[in-house]
Amino acid sequence: MNIVGVTSCIAGLAHTPMAAKSLEKEGSRLGHSVKIEQQGAMGMLNKITPEDIEAADFVLIAADRSIEEEERFAGKIVIRVKIGQCVSHAADVIGKCVDAVAARQSK
Repeated sequence: MNIVGVTSCIAGLAHTPMAAKSLEKEGSRLGHSVKIEQQGAMGMLNKITPEDIEAADFVLIAADRSIEEEERFAGKIVIRVKIGQCVSHAADVIGKCVDAVAARQSK
């Protein structure tokens, strides 16, 4: 699947990049295309483009706060999780999300 997402923790310093890296690494290992935007103390890094959003099967928001520009995901399947889950269990998070989206698409 083609996955885009946003990571953002309250401080925006440690968990934001750790979760992004973990999601991208584990997603790739599981055979998915994953692009994660980071929103934190450094601003927006690796910003998701309109083309990225259009091509995505779903949007994964791993955040413990509100994210910026969430309206750009209107019309897409959006799954929200706590950022801490993605730092330590990214493969499980991605697997559950992919299974849920696949089940929804097969209906």
